[in-house]
Formats: sequence, C-alpha cells, structure tokens
Amino acid sequence: MRVLLLALLLVAQPALAEVVRPAPDLAWIDSKGAKKPLAALRGKPVVVLIADSPRQRAFRAQVGQLQKIYERFAAQGVVCIAAFSGEQGVIPSNIPFLTVSDGPTVASAFDTPSGFAIAILGEDGNLDYIGNRVVPAQRIYDIIDNSYARQKQLRRE
Repeated sequence: MRVLLLALLLVAQPALAEVVRPAPDLAWIDSKGAKKPLAALRGKPVVVLIADSPRQRAFRAQVGQLQKIYERFAAQGVVCIAAFSGEQGVIPSNIPFLTVSDGPTVASAFDTPSGFAIAILGEDGNLDYIGNRVVPAQRIYDIIDNSYARQKQLRRE
C-alpha cells in the first residue's frame, strides 16, 4: 500500500510543478504602439524593473548591473521590461527595454506601489524571483538558468 502511494506521488509531482507561482499579468507596448499581453513573451525569460522613475538611483544601479553581462542575457533571449509608477522618461542604457502601458497598475500588481523592485519571470510564466534591492547581474543569470523550465529542458528522458 505504501509503495503504491509513493508511486502515485512521484507520478503526480511533475504535473503539479508546471506553474506554481504565476506572474501578475501586464501589458507592454510594442514598437508600433500596440498593447501586447505578457503571454506574448511566453517561452522567454523576462526581467521586470519597477521604479518611480528612470532617474531613481536603484533603477539606474540595476540597469548598470544588467549591462555588465547583457550579451549573455541576449543570447538566452531575456526580455527586459520597465514599469514606472511615477514619472516617465528615457532609460539611459544600450539595453532595449519594453515599457508597460500602465506603470502604476503593474507596480501595484507586484506589490510595489512606490520605490523599486525587480521581478524575474521564467519562460513558463512563473514568478521566479521578486525583491526590492539591486540584484547582481550574475545572480539574475543564475536565477534564469536554474528556473524550472530550463531545468526541465536539461533533464534526460
């Protein structure tokens, strides 16, 4: 009886682990000005930076961290999104950022109505990380590289 129960748990476990912590939905603006849903980016890791403005010190520091190894992020297809809850502005970076259509709503959905936050979304739509401090670039890379979707791809059948 115990062996049967254990076998059922082992078989059922992978099905439960697909999307355990779905990311809040957001709409981003494409190059033509059209709103696109977050689901359109499924299959790509996403880094969301939430700040009051692009001039905020923590936002600028986080962009600096991303720039350190952006070539590695680009090779993995990482998409960067900025959500500003206060003033809009130009992002001083060579990293192409998508912007959200409604920054205050996105900030609220990620429980950051003011201040700074970074969220890392896996290829499968999981919210893999959220925090309110600047994260080193290598740590972001490690979170993306160790996501459930990435590990599932690497497993042997």
